[in-house]
Amino acid sequence: MLKIGDKAPDFVLKDHNKNDVMISALSGQKILLSFHPLAWTKVCAEQMKSLEDNIDDFGKLNTIALGVSVDTVPSKHAWSRELGIEHTKLLSDFWPHGAVAKMYGIFRGKDGFSERANIIIDEKQHIVFAKIYEIAQLPDIKEILDFIKRNQ
Repeated sequence: MLKIGDKAPDFVLKDHNKNDVMISALSGQKILLSFHPLAWTKVCAEQMKSLEDNIDDFGKLNTIALGVSVDTVPSKHAWSRELGIEHTKLLSDFWPHGAVAKMYGIFRGKDGFSERANIIIDEKQHIVFAKIYEIAQLPDIKEILDFIKRNQ
């Protein structure tokens, strides 16, 4: 896994609406990369809904929250509709399979998906927070928001 202080690798992925999202284009704001193993699972759904439920708080903190998994764009699109996600971008790291998760050192090769992880990138594109969670553990969104607030 990349370390605190490392330059965040740049990438372009499609979101659930087929729009390109490029990390370097988001320079000047903080970015939360919230990796989840697979769409259509309970804990992953709760993790993505927690991003959506806190969209206003992220905005006040000059932070964009992005959900990332190896699922396809059509799957992410259908899942976002099922969950009622309207503002949070859900990114597809499908092809090359898990390439971004590999860049960040959190791809589980034998499983074919990423770790459950939160990575925060600062306005200058450096990693300032990185945490891997147990696959069955729902990350604490309050921990993430508190960290961003403390590091304004």
